[in-house]
Order: sequence, then C-alpha cells, then structure tokens
Amino acid sequence: MLKGFKDFLMRGNVVDLAVAVVIGAAFTSIVTAFTNGLIKPLINTIGGSDAAKGLGFNILSANDATFLDFGGVINAAINFVLVAAVVYFVIVLPVKHIQERRKRGEEAGPTEPTDVELLTEIRDLLRAQQNRQG
Repeated sequence: MLKGFKDFLMRGNVVDLAVAVVIGAAFTSIVTAFTNGLIKPLINTIGGSDAAKGLGFNILSANDATFLDFGGVINAAINFVLVAAVVYFVIVLPVKHIQERRKRGEEAGPTEPTDVELLTEIRDLLRAQQNRQG
C-alpha cells in the first residue's frame, strides 16, 4: 500500500499540483508579510513625491488615486522571486533528483500492472457486466 502511495506521489502531475498549492496558499502569505514588513519600508525610504506613500508619484497632484506605486511593484517582484526560489529548491530540485535516480535504475519507479492483474481486472469487469444484464 505504501509503495502504491509513493508511486502516486512521484508522478509528474502530482508534483505540479503540489507546487501550485504551495505557491498559491501557504508560502505566499509568509513572503508577503516579510516583504511588506521589512523590504517595502526600506524601499519607501528612497521616497518619491511623498515619502509617506513610498517610492512613486502622483500623475495628477490633486488626485491620490493616480499615485504610481513603484515600491509596490518592486515588492511584488521580490515576492515572486523568493517564492519561486523556495519552491524550486525545496520541491522541484529534490523531485528531479529522484526522477534521475529512477532513470539510472537506482530507485524503483512506479510499477506497471502484470498481465495476470490486468486479466483479473478484465474478468471481474466482464462478470459484473454480465450480472447487470442477466
């Protein structure tokens, strides 16, 4: 049972799903808190037209809704790079290493069903189909 579970986890699409979940949920909030709490204040010290708003300026000086927030864009870019780096080094690289070991034959890959298992499954399906018809 554990071998089947391991084979399921090592398929490529499961790893892709895991990467998407990590990026989309838990880790993004941690990185966002880090960059908003530590990095963005450092960026905002550079200032702009109004140092309290951060790095940027108003297109129309009387309208705060026209503020171009360069600090926010830099902050988002830092978020992306940090999340991508952690996902790559924690998930993608180890899985790639395991897949390479499987190709070299050092570790067993997902097992294929044997002919007997396939024939047994076909027999059971045919029997179930006959029971429904009869």
